[in-house]
Amino acid sequence: MPVRVLITDDALFMRVTLRNILRAKGCLIVGEARTGEEAVRLYRAVDPDVVTMDITMPDGNGLSALAAIRKYDPTAKVVMCTAMGQEALVMEAIRLGARDFVVKPFKPDRVVDAVVRLAA
Repeated sequence: MPVRVLITDDALFMRVTLRNILRAKGCLIVGEARTGEEAVRLYRAVDPDVVTMDITMPDGNGLSALAAIRKYDPTAKVVMCTAMGQEALVMEAIRLGARDFVVKPFKPDRVVDAVVRLAA
């Protein structure tokens, strides 16, 4: 059974990059969100195995979406995607329940490792 992934990032380029990386490794992309609010709605609708979540987005950020998803489903598995230099945000994400994080620009194998490991 393929890992079912919800991708969340406001940048189309990042969503396409993640989609291509994860599909090439056999993951099933069950949804793509451009905002945190959209991610929360989609999470409830598609029930993914793992979510990739950008931290910084225009409608607030991935931290509020992470908190909302974890409130809805305390077992949710979320991998935060962050730019270099956002260590304080990463620590807050871990406190809120993120299971892992990858730093942009990321290596494809690092993303796949995080997603597959969390889904196991």
